[in-house]
Amino acid sequence: MTEPEKRPVDEAALEERLSRPVPGVAEALAGVGGDIVLLGAGGKIGPSMARMARRALDDAGSDAQVLAVSRFSDADVRKGLEADGVRTLAVDLADPASYADLPDAAAVYFLAAMKFGTSGQEHRTWWSNAAIPTLVAARYRGVPTVVYSTGNVYPLRPLAAGGAVEDDPADPVGEYAQSCLARERIFTHAAHEWGTPTTVFRLNYACELRYGVIADIAVKLAAGEPVDLTMPAVNVVWQGDVNAWALRSVTLAGVPPHVLNATGPETVPVRRLATLLAERMGVEPTFSGTEAPDALLSDAGECHERFGYPTVPLRRLVDWVADWVGAGGRQLGKPTKFQQREGRF
Repeated sequence: MTEPEKRPVDEAALEERLSRPVPGVAEALAGVGGDIVLLGAGGKIGPSMARMARRALDDAGSDAQVLAVSRFSDADVRKGLEADGVRTLAVDLADPASYADLPDAAAVYFLAAMKFGTSGQEHRTWWSNAAIPTLVAARYRGVPTVVYSTGNVYPLRPLAAGGAVEDDPADPVGEYAQSCLARERIFTHAAHEWGTPTTVFRLNYACELRYGVIADIAVKLAAGEPVDLTMPAVNVVWQGDVNAWALRSVTLAGVPPHVLNATGPETVPVRRLATLLAERMGVEPTFSGTEAPDALLSDAGECHERFGYPTVPLRRLVDWVADWVGAGGRQLGKPTKFQQREGRF
């Protein structure tokens, strides 16, 4: 019996683990046959995904470039990517005039979005999640494209019914989710109009040690704050696995677009997550709110069948986050706000 993998000890080790290619990534990217562009690559997901792409292409013996495009408001992120062999371009995708500067590509990964903070900024949400996709789809017409989306396009699901599958109708609640469905529809139009092979990658509840639902709960526990149970259950998945699945999903791109849910296999009660974290952290959990009979849940069975189950299982991920937060590891970015239900996110 092998020993469980140890938690990354610091941010450098964490980034290495998040960007470590798994079997199948190198073959998928080498099969693209040219340079790969990641748009909106300066946020939480993009840097480790770009690094994984670079490492995978190196493993395949490919000299194709990985180009990370972002405003790069954090100069250290840009420097780190360049040091790891990723070419970076500082571009504001919200500016239509900037598209003349974008490089050609053999495949595009679209990560740019306004993810949270919709209230009071609805105009920015719609510009980011609907207008920018229109500009991108026109610039890269005909180029295989993976479009990051979200399980928020589905309605809340009764707990007894399990997660939504790809064939279930979209029914987004709130302007954030509606704008995300608009993004999908715009890229779908581009697929039909210009023959752009497309994958719509609907992600739910990605987690690593610094952000995600598990980190949100752990930080509350460490601060002695109650954990809200209003959203009673979630799916969670290690961000490194999401990176690998997203990169490989270019192999599914087609016309009409191929829709793929991405999350972990378990439906986990939030109370259970908090209890496991509290046990590991040596604290007593407290709770607030009333558990509802439904939740935002996705079924990612097709993703697991095609690309494999998570390499970091749930209990190991929970232990890693508990130890990271308990050791003073910092949380990055805004909370996921997974508790919100009406006009969620």
